[in-house]
Amino acid sequence: MSVVRVAAVQAAPVVLDRSATVDKACGLIDKAAGEGAELIVLPESFVPAFPEWAWRTSPWNPKAAALSAVLADQAVVVGGTDTDALSTAARRAGACVSIGVTEREQHGSTLYNTQLLFGPDGRLLHRHRKMSLTGAERLVWGQGDGSTLHAVDTAVGRVGTLICWENLMPLARTALYADGIDLYLAPTWDAADAWVATLRHVAREGRVFVIGVNQFVRATDMGPALPHRSELYGDLDDVLSPGNTTIVAPSGDVIAGPLVGEEGMLVVDLDLADAQAARQMNDPVGHYARGDVLQLVVDRRPRPGITELRA
Repeated sequence: MSVVRVAAVQAAPVVLDRSATVDKACGLIDKAAGEGAELIVLPESFVPAFPEWAWRTSPWNPKAAALSAVLADQAVVVGGTDTDALSTAARRAGACVSIGVTEREQHGSTLYNTQLLFGPDGRLLHRHRKMSLTGAERLVWGQGDGSTLHAVDTAVGRVGTLICWENLMPLARTALYADGIDLYLAPTWDAADAWVATLRHVAREGRVFVIGVNQFVRATDMGPALPHRSELYGDLDDVLSPGNTTIVAPSGDVIAGPLVGEEGMLVVDLDLADAQAARQMNDPVGHYARGDVLQLVVDRRPRPGITELRA
């Protein structure tokens, strides 16, 4: 397949309500499928919400503890009913679907910032856990490892994913370029003006199509049942994340977006042959690399857990 129709979806979750957010995500997937999308990308930590409050509280205080307890309760267990629903939506759409979740292992307590990728048959193709956490995020999520730092063969081509500020890790980007991707997914919470410049640089550096997806979230989206809501989100006119969803060509030129200040969907057709052609002048992991001078080593072994260590 050379030409791929992509939908980059910018929306707000039903904050800290896993079931309702999954239902909303499935509706958005259906809507994107109605536009003919073959690859549908939803934001970082969409289900059940990005823990924005981590930046408004101090570690271990009652506010943070109350919100952390709700987040853990509403986190996604891969293989459960929530991922079954997302799998069904992907299969119904006949599309690849990427969606961010806060993940919890079935019998564990550690949470992970995870991006899931489903195939058009509903099969889970990839589960990437964010490797390095930014600032206050370290109080919310555990670290992933290098086992998911690789390309994924899909019905729409070879796909790679880095979450938010993982995209500022040059060696992580290079690892994906070296694995031969054409489609680079960059879901994020970062809505700064500089983020679009980052996406443009990544696209031009890797000679890949970059799909950057954000949430659009207002203080009013933080529902009245949220613990300590009035203290943390007193000004209901606040926009917590204005968006910035953007799709960039391998040349670094913006194809669609940035989408700012509203929920919405960018739908574009991408010709993957353009990525291949762009590398004729500069292949950053091929003829424009200097393997005799610079080398990258990637440890893709899963980090052992307690069970493996005991064994």
